[in-house]
Amino acid sequence: MPGTLDRQEEAILEEDVKVLHHMGYAQELARRMHLFSNFAISFSIICILAGGITAFPVGFSAGGPFSVTIGWILGGLFSLLVAVAVAQIASAYPTAGGLYHWASILGGRGYGWVTAWINLLGLIFVVASVDVGVYLLFKDLVAARILGLDVSGWGYGAQVLAVALILLSQGLFNHFGIRTTTAITDFSGYLILVVAVLLTLTMLAWGATFDLSRLFVLVNNTGAPGGGFYPEPRAALMALLLGMLYPLYTITGFDASAHTSEETVNARHTVPRGIVHSVLWSLIFGFFMAASFVLAMPDPALAAKDGGNSWFNLFDGLPAPVFLKHLLAIGIVVANYCCGLAGLTSTSRMVFAFARDGGLPLSATLRRVSPAHRTPVPAIWASAVLSLAATLYSPAFNALAVGCAMFLYISYAMPVAAGLVAEGRTWTEFGPFRLGVWSKPVAAVVVLGVVVLAYVGIQPPFDILISYAVGLLVLLLVIWFGFERHRFQGPPVGEMIKKRQAEIRAAEAAVGEPGHLG
Repeated sequence: MPGTLDRQEEAILEEDVKVLHHMGYAQELARRMHLFSNFAISFSIICILAGGITAFPVGFSAGGPFSVTIGWILGGLFSLLVAVAVAQIASAYPTAGGLYHWASILGGRGYGWVTAWINLLGLIFVVASVDVGVYLLFKDLVAARILGLDVSGWGYGAQVLAVALILLSQGLFNHFGIRTTTAITDFSGYLILVVAVLLTLTMLAWGATFDLSRLFVLVNNTGAPGGGFYPEPRAALMALLLGMLYPLYTITGFDASAHTSEETVNARHTVPRGIVHSVLWSLIFGFFMAASFVLAMPDPALAAKDGGNSWFNLFDGLPAPVFLKHLLAIGIVVANYCCGLAGLTSTSRMVFAFARDGGLPLSATLRRVSPAHRTPVPAIWASAVLSLAATLYSPAFNALAVGCAMFLYISYAMPVAAGLVAEGRTWTEFGPFRLGVWSKPVAAVVVLGVVVLAYVGIQPPFDILISYAVGLLVLLLVIWFGFERHRFQGPPVGEMIKKRQAEIRAAEAAVGEPGHLG
């Protein structure tokens, strides 16, 4: 009965708010997201039509067909392990800015503070790399191929202007409420599935050789064979590991489900499912899509020599109907735009949550929530500006892409590592999603795998990230030991939570009551 359903949902919403109050936070954001929406925001950021296409040369120019098919499965399964480890903690602590909060609770406020900055950098790189990818895909697929424009003169200035306009529009969608963003990311979830399936079938119908042995061919394309994408020849094992950056860059950003916990109904149950399912379905659909690319190649050796143009040349040469190719091109660009939109949503919630605990400059401003729209407006626009800045100072899309994967996975591993040590000792409060006896073995594999990823991520041609990583580490240590360890209190714990109750009531009253209904 409708009335009964309303009472049940009201009881769930009240429990969500109770859990949030128990962690010392007010329900300022509007809870409008249900299971599909929470899944869709992570699925939209993962977006196999984004990294699965734009980062394809990262894998193929390393280890050939094996890297983008079998390597996709191996990398995807590792991502799934990371996802279930993260989901277990998200079920226990369903807050915005989840990774920072978890790391602080499980490993201490200094550890959480460092996690926050690493995660924030990774999220900024996500938005930056995706929106640069939106521009490149629009230029190559729509402007040049559909509209017939001469894009040879579209240089750095055009890219900066285009990315700024993209971020402006994404910021406006986020500004005006989670309902608007959710509607777009829900649509994006369906769009990604439909376009991915249609693209896969198109590749198979008009280009495939159906020589399945191709999928298992490991070719070391580093050096000259890969068209100079990896200029230095590397050993076969390193080529394979470099190729793994392809699925790991693509299957990332699933922490968005956690960052929107305070906007999700029945968060302790819903958020873990959103995280795990977004990774699982991306792994499955992404594999078939990548396999269709390999099967449709007239000559994989020539495709490798094309370097970064291999996918675009393959798509151009496909003898499919023109209207179908145009439809796919538009769908790919729109899905990538939605990916960037979801990424900005996730980043802004991280900024809001960290500022709420005083962890950022201008925290008093960045933690504000608009009473009219129930969104963290200053955090949204700060995230957009920082994302644009990241595109200005990075010399290449691929450096942004690999940096995104490396920094995000490190930030995922940090609370997982803290949980590995704290579980059964200081970590005794768990949510309904539990790994049981598999918890510590999974956590150990995640930590070890991310150490390997960090090593691979600073290999040429991505060695520019060494300066990012070292510079960030030194800067964080100086700031922490010089200033923040005496000032920054971290998330509320113990008596601090009890003392915050009056602040919580005031914060909820400021955005309109009842705070949890939105």
